Amino acid sequence: MDHLGPNGANSMPLTPLGFLRRAATIYGDCPSIIYNNTVFTWSQTNHRCLRLASSLSSLGILTGDVVSVIAPNIPEMYEMHFGVPMAGAILNTINTRLDARTISTILNHAESKLIFVDSQYLKLIADAFTLLPPKTNHPQLILIQDKYWEGQQEDVKTVITYEKLIEMGDANFQWVKPKSEWSPMVLNYTSGTTSAPKGVVHCHRGLFLIALNNIIGYALPERLVYLWTLPMFHGNGWSCPWATAALGGTNVCLRHFDGAGIYSAINTYKVTHLCCAPVVLNMLTNTSDHYATPLTHTVNIITGGAPPPAAVLNKVEALGFTIKHAYGLTETAGIAASCVWKREWDRRSSEERARLMARQGVGTLCMEVDVIDGVTGLSVPHDGVTQGEIVLRGWSLMLGYLKNEAATAAAVREDGWFYTGDVGVVHGDGYVEIKDRSKDVIISGGENVSSVEVESVLYGHPAVEEAGVVARPDEHWGETPCAFVSLKDGVEKRPTEREVVEFCRGRLPGFMVPKTVVFLPELPKTATGKIQKYVLRRMAGELGSTCSSRL
Repeated sequence: MDHLGPNGANSMPLTPLGFLRRAATIYGDCPSIIYNNTVFTWSQTNHRCLRLASSLSSLGILTGDVVSVIAPNIPEMYEMHFGVPMAGAILNTINTRLDARTISTILNHAESKLIFVDSQYLKLIADAFTLLPPKTNHPQLILIQDKYWEGQQEDVKTVITYEKLIEMGDANFQWVKPKSEWSPMVLNYTSGTTSAPKGVVHCHRGLFLIALNNIIGYALPERLVYLWTLPMFHGNGWSCPWATAALGGTNVCLRHFDGAGIYSAINTYKVTHLCCAPVVLNMLTNTSDHYATPLTHTVNIITGGAPPPAAVLNKVEALGFTIKHAYGLTETAGIAASCVWKREWDRRSSEERARLMARQGVGTLCMEVDVIDGVTGLSVPHDGVTQGEIVLRGWSLMLGYLKNEAATAAAVREDGWFYTGDVGVVHGDGYVEIKDRSKDVIISGGENVSSVEVESVLYGHPAVEEAGVVARPDEHWGETPCAFVSLKDGVEKRPTEREVVEFCRGRLPGFMVPKTVVFLPELPKTATGKIQKYVLRRMAGELGSTCSSRL
């Protein structure tokens, strides 16, 4: 059989772009996108994406060029996940919460040839253009005019609009298929949890495989109704734009939302699935008493982006939602590990179920996960106690960091693992649990304090809305836990710092109890709900050093 092997018929490059044509063939008359009173079918979405790709090509966009976009979760944002790479270009979705200086850095680093800009962010991009280095060619600007945006619309005479591109394009355009499945398809920049975002490059192959991984790993059904609360600029919405197309699902788009808006969309469109960060779970629990009616159908939530506190998971489950916990990074194109539910856990108490569900779990079908001791380089014992760094390897891992060979080599090492920077343990059942980011571990008097564990206790306080724990310098212990908390709206009696400390003292070892509690109206977060620990660390440092004794 040595003469058998790859050939032109069995080795077609893998790409998720083909899902769109299949959806148009099978589900052509079914709704693809719903946005307020606008409804598209899969046949229409297919034609619009082909027209977009055609127009981009006519504007001189070539294979390998980077095309950026800054927009909320609107239909145009969804269409670009197909239309841009169908022109052979590389899609770069930009975080809408970044400042002009950071955006200019991204545009310059990515060498973007063209940028789609929603009207709401037009001034932000104009400011970013002024900050580009001298003699830098500005990306061509295409304006997205959303008729549902209540702000002032730009004069269409001065700039090409997105809809004009759609009108100009050819619906019979032969989209540019990748010469290799390893060809770059998207460029994403790591979120604002660090001050130096890196450009993460993913290929057609990885995105094809993780889209299938989402479908299989979460048993996504045909024609699901998917609510877009997760920003599409965040890791391309965990690669769900391509997964929903493969299944002929309906994408319910929201320009902006709150708890009431989510419940309204769920009831109006019979939403079956959504992905979100834990901050959205807080919205659901804090809105339910005032707005929500009992769920009349099953709503599946996949949450991730930060370790969700068990107390929050417990509350959301009690509302009738089915929660699945996922773990991933920008570098994995989405979900890399999942807390796969075991039937025998159904017999546990609600508190115990929530505690089990808060773990990151096991690798997905396309990703292997382990926890490695930093000194020995060996896997840690499965005892739930011994800590090490979480490492990953699999089919959807990034190609590398754009123009940053040193960072790529530091993360993807010669032992064949991608080092995440997350500190975790492996429990006896083989399930992984994050204990902290390596830079967030607090070392107090030689004891390692997991900020995640302290935060989990704080979330159990009935008045606490959000919690973030970082190190504060201490003259005696080196560092002590400093808790930043925001309180729920409508709290009748605001707790004092001492009361919060006493609440923790009854639930944590003495060295883990916060020695400082700072109340804030809202904790600083990225657009995906991750608390910006580096901001909190700076604030804790500005408080100065304490001089305490072990409590």
